[in-house]
Amino acid sequence: MRISTLGTTLFVAGSLLVSAGCAKHDDPGPATAAKPRTITAVAGCAKGWTDPADLAPDRAPARCDKGAPAPRPLARKRKLVLATGTLAAEYVAPLEVGVQKGEFKKEGLDVQLKVLPTPDALPLLAKGDIDAQWAAPEAAVMNGINGGFDIKWVAGNFSPDPASKSGLWARLKDGETPASVSMKGRKMGTMIGKGSVVTYAMEKALEQHGGGLNSISFQQLGSADVLTALQNGGVDSAWLLDPVWRKVDGDAKYAFLGGQPLGEPLGGVLFGPNLLTKDPDAGVAFLRAYIRTVDTYFVGDYKADKGFTASLAKLLKTDESVLTATPSLRMDWEIRKGTTDRLQKAYREAGVSNGAVLPEDKVVNRSLYAEAVGHTP
Repeated sequence: MRISTLGTTLFVAGSLLVSAGCAKHDDPGPATAAKPRTITAVAGCAKGWTDPADLAPDRAPARCDKGAPAPRPLARKRKLVLATGTLAAEYVAPLEVGVQKGEFKKEGLDVQLKVLPTPDALPLLAKGDIDAQWAAPEAAVMNGINGGFDIKWVAGNFSPDPASKSGLWARLKDGETPASVSMKGRKMGTMIGKGSVVTYAMEKALEQHGGGLNSISFQQLGSADVLTALQNGGVDSAWLLDPVWRKVDGDAKYAFLGGQPLGEPLGGVLFGPNLLTKDPDAGVAFLRAYIRTVDTYFVGDYKADKGFTASLAKLLKTDESVLTATPSLRMDWEIRKGTTDRLQKAYREAGVSNGAVLPEDKVVNRSLYAEAVGHTP
């Protein structure tokens, strides 16, 4: 089954908060101020940057030409370890394809993808025991940065296709229509914890239907049990992930109320001190390979290429029919302005945020992917 990034690590939210609470114990100390870096234009990347303030749902993601940005091999080869919660999810595919196709090797990087639960990976990233993490700026990350972790969100991952209905579904009551559904007082089945980025998406959907995070009750369930509970009446609403929502799509008893905001990635690459300050050249090289992989293999409806889809299904160890049951993701390495502000607001309303509100520049670093595509901010 293909799993959305919003669902992969959410069931460990409680453990994440525990890990973040230990931040000061593992504090690596303040990072040395980075020297200004020279940015030069990159061939094929004239459209490799969009205004971060553009929040239009139909915004076209930045794209370089196929094969761009071209490799710039490091003078010294580097081995990098990146932690990810899963290797079976479609949103991880650009990393796996990049490794398989040798895009990272072209940069002089030996990238190893290591499956680690987020609560285990986060302190390792902050201490420099691993180099990067494929995750999201969840509450635990914010709490960890507040506690001294030297971690930044340096690149996005994806936003959903407009045709996707991964998100909040409700079972209609007598007399209700999809437009008149009220979520106040409902019980929601979910494998998602309140400390995840999906809290923001969930809050937006609830607000449009007379509810809020504090006006509903949550029943946390295993991934295989959420749909069953919705269908048998154990809960009257649920957060359904890809491709589970296809089981109720078109059934007049259920209504889709909203999912992840269009055009706004909520996760991606996190760097720790190794690639932020100790070896930013390797950090830029990693992002250059990642961006080139997206530009070469994940443009538009990449699932329309049956040969590529077959190889992708094999790489993700999933059935091709499962992979093609949902629309192609909109792979997007950029980070929108204000996303971390909106996330923190949702965390506070959910009661899972500790410490001061972090300004964006304490959480986000766009300069490395800007350098990779030759953009001067």
